[in-house]
Amino acid sequence: VQLVESGGGLVQPGGSLRLSCTASGFSNSDYTIAWFRQAPGKEREGIACIDVSDSNTEYADSVNGRFNISNDKARNTVYPEMNDLKPEDTALYYCRVKLLQGLALNSQEYRYWGGGTQITVSS
Repeated sequence: VQLVESGGGLVQPGGSLRLSCTASGFSNSDYTIAWFRQAPGKEREGIACIDVSDSNTEYADSVNGRFNISNDKARNTVYPEMNDLKPEDTALYYCRVKLLQGLALNSQEYRYWGGGTQITVSS
């Protein structure tokens, strides 16, 4: 199983970014992808997940209302769109997949993960 993230970069406060996570190497039609982030000196945080079977989503309070995650099942790709970015959103963002249905922001439920993409929010 492989996950490849893209779309990170430098953005000004209040700006937006759209990331992507493409999963490959498995044949399951039911799976869940979650996004996590970790800033230097801080604990890893689960911020959003999507069950690609029904497109149900879950968000952490820290990003609810600002982040929106969608999926393209034909491309095995999910797209978190992040709006109104704040300096405290600066972190390494990475996606993980579990080959099961079921929303969860607990990293222990996800076996496979990508290398991450850096987002820096700064003026």
